[in-house]
This record gives sequence, C-alpha cells and structure tokens, in this order.
Amino acid sequence: MQYWLFKSEPFKWSWENQKAKGDVGEEWDGIRNYQARNNMRAMKIGDRGFFYHSNEGLEVVGIIEVCALSAPDSTIDDERWDCVHIRALCDMPVPVKLSDVKASDALSESALVKSMRLSVQPVRDDEWTEMCRMGGLNGKTLKPL
Repeated sequence: MQYWLFKSEPFKWSWENQKAKGDVGEEWDGIRNYQARNNMRAMKIGDRGFFYHSNEGLEVVGIIEVCALSAPDSTIDDERWDCVHIRALCDMPVPVKLSDVKASDALSESALVKSMRLSVQPVRDDEWTEMCRMGGLNGKTLKPL
C-alpha cells in the first residue's frame, strides 16, 4: 500500500462534502499539474491518503482511500488530465495542523513541508505513521489511540 495527501480548499470541496459521497466516493478532478497527475496515475485501489484542508484551516482532517484507478478527468476534454476516485474512511480525531507538521523533526522532509503547493503528494510510510499518531490514530488499523 502507498500513502498520499490530497489538498482541497474547503470552500470548493470540504471533508464534509467528501464524507457525504459515502462508499461510492468522488472523482478527484480539476488537477492541472503534471506531477500531481502522475502521482494519481501511480495509485492503486486501496491506497490510503490524508485529506488536507488548504488555504482555510491548513490541517489534515480525514483519511481517504483510492476506490477507482486513474482515468480521464470528466470535467475537461483534454486527454492529458486524469484523476482517481477517493472515498472517506474516517475523521482525524485531532486535526493535524501544518504548523505542527513543520515543527516535527520526523516530518521535516515531507512533501507537505518541501512541496507545499503540490495538490496531490506522496507520503512515506514513516510520515504516515507519525501524522496518524499526531492525529490520534493508529496508522495501520485507523482506530483511535
């Protein structure tokens, strides 16, 4: 399993919007950055990720799962742009703030710190475990600590 971080501005698509989609999930559309697109092309069904509120909140608020592989983005007629479908798995019991991520030695090399503008980012296994711990979750079971 691989881990990822998906950024969304809450006024455009919030964690509450994502949860409302249920098990069907939602197309993660509108990505127009080649690196973010390539990250989605590398995803497998069952990969997990953090749902991050950008611009407002600046915090990880939930855990998602990839539920459909990369396919053409239905919102544009341009074959360059793909997207995956994701579904909400659980809330982060304690939202993990960007300021706390930046203050953590264990996360100092994370894409969230180093590539802050990238909307779909890889997350290393150790970063996954640490951010889940910071948010009050066991990273393997997604059960509260």
